[in-house]
Amino acid sequence: MAPPSSRRSSYSRRAQYGVFTGYVIAGVGALIGAILLALSLWRPASFNGPRSVAQDAVAPAAEASAEVRAESQNLIEAIRGYLRAGSQNAELKQEVELARIRLAEAEAIKRENERLKALLGIEQEETKPVAVARLIGSSSASSRRFAYLGAGSVDGVKVGMPVRSPRGVVGRVLEVGRQSSRVLLLTDSQSILPVRLVDDNVVAYAEGRGDSMLRIRLINLGINPLKKGDIFVTSGAGGYYRPGTAVAIVAEKTEDGALARIISDPAATDYVAVEEIWQPEAIRAAETPIEQSVSEADNT
Repeated sequence: MAPPSSRRSSYSRRAQYGVFTGYVIAGVGALIGAILLALSLWRPASFNGPRSVAQDAVAPAAEASAEVRAESQNLIEAIRGYLRAGSQNAELKQEVELARIRLAEAEAIKRENERLKALLGIEQEETKPVAVARLIGSSSASSRRFAYLGAGSVDGVKVGMPVRSPRGVVGRVLEVGRQSSRVLLLTDSQSILPVRLVDDNVVAYAEGRGDSMLRIRLINLGINPLKKGDIFVTSGAGGYYRPGTAVAIVAEKTEDGALARIISDPAATDYVAVEEIWQPEAIRAAETPIEQSVSEADNT
């Protein structure tokens, strides 16, 4: 058997030449880098021109990258705003509606004060609620509309006392237990409430229909002045409810009045306040003899 040849192939020589060439190039590159580093430390201003050229060369790419980054941030913010828009719009609508109700009640109180000229000299204190409690249940499955209040006789609650939420009238106390009460809601078919238009002397009755709507029946029949969006408040006639409390908003006009949506929906109400029964006779008794004679003269 012949011994293996000790001569290297041409491929091995090319590989050695390639490795040697790589070392030479790396050494030359390192030498050039060292020279440039020394020159930059010795005379930094010498590289201002090349640096500017390099910056100008990469400026379009950097500008495009910055624009893409800014657009992506704007897109993310737009998506976040879109996702938050629903809840924000709902909150704003609720705030606007509540502000409108407060404005209507303030206007109603203003007009009521104008009517009660004989009481201009009497200072009235703000009415404090008898009790503040939670609505703990309702009769949604029944044809009647009742709610159950977590306050009773031990809290000072009595039959006939009006119940209201921050938005408006809810109903009045129908039965009283020791620690709970039953409330007749405005939407009950047996509920009839004297009301009047906020910005006019139009008086009517708000009758419950057994659903979430009220039927507004005008007392003076003729030309129906109501329009969608009109707000009705309590008139104070018949006692029980203090005048000027929000009741309903007109949703649809009818021949003898309108169909109205209750402002204080019991289904969306948590806590309510029980107030003293409003008695116009008590205010009448508070007048002085001179004021009574003036009131009688005005009535005649």
